[in-house]
Amino acid sequence: MLVTIIGLGLIGGSIGLALRQGKKPAWEIVGYSRRQETVANALSLGAIGRGETNLRDTVKQADFVIIATPVLTVKEIFSEIAPYLPSGCIVTDTASTKVQVMKWAEEILPPTVDFIGGHPMAGRETYGIQAAEADLFRGCTYCLTSSEKASPKSMDTVTTMVKKLGAIPLLIDAQEHDKLVAGISHLPMLLSAALVSLTTKNPSWSKMSKLAASGYHDLTRLASGNPEVNSHICLSNKEAIVNWMDKFSQELERYRQLVADEDKRLEQALAEANTARQEWLNNLSA
Repeated sequence: MLVTIIGLGLIGGSIGLALRQGKKPAWEIVGYSRRQETVANALSLGAIGRGETNLRDTVKQADFVIIATPVLTVKEIFSEIAPYLPSGCIVTDTASTKVQVMKWAEEILPPTVDFIGGHPMAGRETYGIQAAEADLFRGCTYCLTSSEKASPKSMDTVTTMVKKLGAIPLLIDAQEHDKLVAGISHLPMLLSAALVSLTTKNPSWSKMSKLAASGYHDLTRLASGNPEVNSHICLSNKEAIVNWMDKFSQELERYRQLVADEDKRLEQALAEANTARQEWLNNLSA
């Protein structure tokens, strides 16, 4: 099977590395990037078997196309590749939001191809092809959202790919997906960035920075993520994210009031949060 990966950053590169593992990989991997340097790096790392900087040439013989670019770029990619996709080709993506992507796929891609949306719940604050690793997806949930016309055979192919990455496939509706990840993925990223913005702009930051330790480091890790990718996420899922931000503001105000009033219920609130997080961690390891 000829697999084309469009976008050779952390996610696309890691997919390529994982699919090419083994002495005789069953899937031939072709990678595309606009930058020749990125293609060269992907080749040297072994993430792809062949590289292209011409998008049409990359997809014209593909059996399976994986689009691993920032979400707002996906629409442009669909438009560019649509005339050249072979009949029977399967197309998927890795974008962190799904409603817009599914809509674009329905509007732009030809009826002769099957589209299945994807989103691996994995990543890190580092980005680019040099950060790619074959085990990035091992044990993670990989969301799949099928278009209405996609065949069961195509879904099986994508599911097989997900399992080869070491991930756990989860079939989920696009709207439900976007609402849920806004709370557990997109909101934390914005909170991390906001904390960095607030503290580093403080006149005392030069001294404060010397005191910053593991707590600040852990809570601000997500602020180091790819700015282009993260801004695309927010702009493509703004209603759900704003809704979660409003709810967080209300909860933060509740904690603020407990602190300001020296309310004895503060300890109870902190204990409830402690217990809730521990239950979540226990379920992860169960």
